[in-house]
Amino acid sequence: MSSAPLIAGVPARGAEPADRAPTDWRTQPMQRRIRRRYAAERRFRIAGLVAVVLSGAFLAFLLATMLSSGLRGFQRTEVTLSIDFAEISLPVRPAQLAGPGADLALAGAGLQNAVSGAADTAFGEGGADYIAPSAWLAVRDAIKADPSILRTRVAIPVPASTGIDLAARGEGKPADEAVVARLEGTRLISTGFAADFFTGADATDPGAVGIWGALKGSLMTLAVTLALAFPVGVLSAVYLEEYAPRNRWTDGIEVSINNLAAVPSIIFGLLGLAVFLGTFGLPRSAPIVGGMTLALMIMPVIVIASRNAIRAVPPSIRDAALGIGASRIQVVFHHVLPIALPGILTGTIIGMARALGETAPLLMIGMRAFIAAPPGGFTDPATVLPVQIFLWSDEVGRGFVEKTSAAILVLLAVLLAMNALAIILRNRYETHR
Repeated sequence: MSSAPLIAGVPARGAEPADRAPTDWRTQPMQRRIRRRYAAERRFRIAGLVAVVLSGAFLAFLLATMLSSGLRGFQRTEVTLSIDFAEISLPVRPAQLAGPGADLALAGAGLQNAVSGAADTAFGEGGADYIAPSAWLAVRDAIKADPSILRTRVAIPVPASTGIDLAARGEGKPADEAVVARLEGTRLISTGFAADFFTGADATDPGAVGIWGALKGSLMTLAVTLALAFPVGVLSAVYLEEYAPRNRWTDGIEVSINNLAAVPSIIFGLLGLAVFLGTFGLPRSAPIVGGMTLALMIMPVIVIASRNAIRAVPPSIRDAALGIGASRIQVVFHHVLPIALPGILTGTIIGMARALGETAPLLMIGMRAFIAAPPGGFTDPATVLPVQIFLWSDEVGRGFVEKTSAAILVLLAVLLAMNALAIILRNRYETHR
């Protein structure tokens, strides 16, 4: 008996019967084909694994780059500045500091020049270069909080200049590093968490910028977008799926909706510029205009996602509800929509995430203006996070690079929060069906 090895239970060459059919899987030609198939499958699995590893490596590189630069944007270096207000004698009365005109009164009294002079006195000639141009704002806030310091000498922490800030982190010029070493010897410099970054708005000084103005503008814009796009999109999907007759008109509407979902976003910006600003005369750079423009952009996405979710509801649900005497509207709102709600919410939040990251349509309606204060209402001038990131990335100051990366991290955190909300809502409503 032959001792030749077996391949999948088949004798090797010379051991197979001569009367076997060509398609018999136990023959040598079929065994070679099987080996080629297995080899092709292994190559495909290896290619897929390589693709996953490469995509993960690119994602890790992106996150590492953003984190390495962005985390520094959440920090700020401060210099303790000693000011003798009794010697300066600012021409401002206590009554002027009690009203809303305190900022204007202190600015008109020459506080900015007084702070620069106090820096030269405290740190020596050129000491004004150690503090940021916005340092006088910190002194102004300290005076407003306690006007009695105008009669004494006080030490107030103020933001350091960009050069001193970089030198404190080991990335500055040798001259600035020497200044930092001298200030550290007297404990007049410190680096810590920049809480003002989450409460401030745009500024010309990177040490004074904040994201709250842009973040608040984004939230207000998205609120208008959701209030308009969600009910209109869902009700449109319900009508097209449950009530609209099947004819060429509804077919044309369906094709138009699918085409609108693929239209470049800047086209909707042009539409908002022509209609909302040009025709209706709505305020420029306002969250209400931005929300209406983005609502037009994501409405086709919500309609398509809602129609697919409604179409996925089994017909037996409708038949059973109609069979027990429910009206058509009861079938839709009591049975169909609750079952389709997870898919509807998922599509809606994905559309909202797209709206949060849009820049082009908002640039067209003027939401790229310099906004130094958070908006107070839906008609006040505002900007949004993506536009704010775009504006900071165009600045030449070294300090804006870190602030741009920090703002990107905040934007990514908001997007991840929205996607997490979509998953939570979907799982919740799928569980409670």
